[in-house]
Parts: sequence; C-alpha cells; structure tokens
Amino acid sequence: MAKTSFKPLGARVLIETVEQEEITAGGIVLPETAKEKPQQGKVLAAGPGDRNDKGERVAMDVKVGDIVLFAKYSGTEVKMDGKKLLIMRESDLLGIVG
Repeated sequence: MAKTSFKPLGARVLIETVEQEEITAGGIVLPETAKEKPQQGKVLAAGPGDRNDKGERVAMDVKVGDIVLFAKYSGTEVKMDGKKLLIMRESDLLGIVG
C-alpha cells in the first residue's frame, strides 16, 4: 500500500485489517455475510504516544509495519484510498504477532 498521509494523534494507530481466507480448508467458499470480522492487521501509521503526568511523551510499543491482534469490534472503521481501515488506541491492541 502507498504511504498514507494520515498521522494518528496521541497513542492511536491506523491499521489495515488482514482478511480471512474466503475458501475453507474443505474447499467451501464463504459468502461475505458468513465471514467473521478480522482480528489481525498491519500498522500503517502510529501516533507519537500519550503524555504522562509530568508531560513527558511515553513511547509507543508498536511501530509501522507491525502485525497486531485486536478485539473483534474495537476501533473506528474509516475508508481511505478505497480501503477499509481501523483507527484505535494502542491500549485496544492485544499484542504483536511474531
């Protein structure tokens, strides 16, 4: 994907979801309505992080390019460059894959 001009604020990240396979191991093609919401995605952009009580910036644990896991219905869905993307707080992420 081309570099996005969107810059998240604070401890937010912009995520491109990784869609699940459309065909099951048994060869059954899943219709759009039968697919589950993705729970994995790639970080496209990350904010600078939140500030602590002293006003110091707290660095983010995730960076652009990380593959992350998140809860099914977390984040705010937006459409940019014809793609569905998610904006969510770093605290909504469950972990980094691999």
